Amino acid sequence: MTGPTEPTVGTGPLIDAIRARLPELRLLTDPVDRESHRSDETAYLHTGLPAAVALPTTTAQVAELVRIAGGLRVPVVPRGAGSGLSGGSAGIEGGLTIAFTAMDRILEIDRENLVAVVQPGVINARLKAAVAEVGLFYPPDPASFEICTIGGNLGTNAGGLCCVKYGQTRDSVLSLEVVMADGTVIRTGGKNVKDVAGYSLTHLIVGSQGTLGLITEATVRLRPAPPPRSTMLVFFPTLESAGAAVAGIAAAGLSPVTLELMDRFTIGAVDDMHQLGLDRTAAAMLMLESDMPAGAAADELERAEVACRAAGATDVIRAANEQEADWLRQARRAAHYALERLGEVRMEDIGVPRARVPDMLRAIERIAAKHEVRIGTFGHAGDGNLHPDLVFDRGDPRAEAVTKLVQADLYRAALDLGGTVTGEHGIGVARREWLEIQRGPDAVRFMRAIKAALDPLGILNPGRVI
Repeated sequence: MTGPTEPTVGTGPLIDAIRARLPELRLLTDPVDRESHRSDETAYLHTGLPAAVALPTTTAQVAELVRIAGGLRVPVVPRGAGSGLSGGSAGIEGGLTIAFTAMDRILEIDRENLVAVVQPGVINARLKAAVAEVGLFYPPDPASFEICTIGGNLGTNAGGLCCVKYGQTRDSVLSLEVVMADGTVIRTGGKNVKDVAGYSLTHLIVGSQGTLGLITEATVRLRPAPPPRSTMLVFFPTLESAGAAVAGIAAAGLSPVTLELMDRFTIGAVDDMHQLGLDRTAAAMLMLESDMPAGAAADELERAEVACRAAGATDVIRAANEQEADWLRQARRAAHYALERLGEVRMEDIGVPRARVPDMLRAIERIAAKHEVRIGTFGHAGDGNLHPDLVFDRGDPRAEAVTKLVQADLYRAALDLGGTVTGEHGIGVARREWLEIQRGPDAVRFMRAIKAALDPLGILNPGRVI
C-alpha cells in the first residue's frame, strides 16, 4: 500500500501522454516499482527516482516513447538488467526509464551466415545456450553473463573472460536497429561481414550507453562451436611474477581464450566460497584456457607453462576433465561475489597495456597500503583489464570517502602507464570527470558535437559519458 508521503504517480503530462498514445504499454508508476529501477550495481552512487518505468515489447513502442519524451523535454534512460557498474542505467529524477527486459526474443539464428538477430532484453547466457544447440558459439562473455542482457552488453561494449582472443562485444556486432532521439528508426548494417558504406554508425552506437540512440535489435556474429576448453591454473609467489608471466605469454605470441588473474586475497575468498583446495599461500593465480583442438591446445598450454615457469611460477595444475574445468571457470566468475561475502565491495575497472600489468599490480598494492583499505584484485590479465575490488567492513562510515580517494589514485596510475579508467564497464556517471583527463579536451569537444547532432534536445541519458 502506498504511504501518505509517497503518492503513486498516476497523473502528469508524461504519464497522461503515454497512457493516451500507448494504452497497451505496461507502465510502472508505483513508488516501489520506480525505486527498483533507481540504481544499478554501482556502489556509492547517488541516483534519481524516475517518474515512470516503461516496459515496451516492440520497436514502434520505443519510438513513440522517445517522441513523447522529446515533446515534453523529459530525459530518457535505457535499462537492461541493471547489472551495470558505472551508473549508466541509473535513474534520473523525474525522467522516463525504458526497461528492455520484455523485448527478449531471439528473432533468428542463421546458421548459413553465422549470425543471430536478437532483441536487447535477451540474457547473454540464453543466447549462448540457444546457439550452442545448433553447434555455434557467441563469444562475448561477461562474468555476469547469466544475468546481463545483450542490450546492456552493447551499451557498455562489455568485455569478459574471452576478450583476449575474441575481442569485446563490438567485435561481434554486424548491425543494429536504433531508435534515434527524434523517434526515427534506423538500421546500421546487415548480415554482411564486410560493409564499408558510409560512417560506421554501428561502432559509434555500441559503447555509447544510450546517449546517442536506443538499441532495439542487434545482428551479432556467431562462430562454429570450438572444442571443450583445456584449463590450467598457475600459482605464483608474488604479484609481480604473475604479471611478468602475463607479459611473457603475450611476448610468446600466444592467444589463450582465457587468461585470468586473482590475487591472494581473492584466492582465499573464492576458496572459502567453493572449497576447491586452491593454494592460499600463493600471492597470485593465473587461469589459462585453450579452446583449440586437443593437440594444439596441449601445445598452447605447454608453451604458456614455459613462460610461467620462467617468470617464477611455483605450481601448475591442469583440469582433469571438462567438468573440473567448468568448476574452476565458475570459481573465477564468482570472484566479485566471493569478496562480497567479506564486506561492502566497490568494484573498479581499469586497463593497461599487457606489458604494464606488473607495474599496475605494484601500484594497486601501494594504493591499498596508502589508504589502509583491503583490495582484492582479479581480472582479465590477458588483455590488461584488471578489477581492483575495495572491501570495507559493513557499515564503515569512511567507505564512500575512501573509495573516492582510491579511485583517483587507481585511475591516475592506470593513465600514467598508458592505460584507461575503464576497460569494459563504461564511463557512465561514475567516471565521467575522468573522460577528459584521459582523452583530452579536444576529443571530448568532438564527442559533444556528435551528441548535439544526434540528440539536439539532450534527452537521451543526459549527464552520462559526457
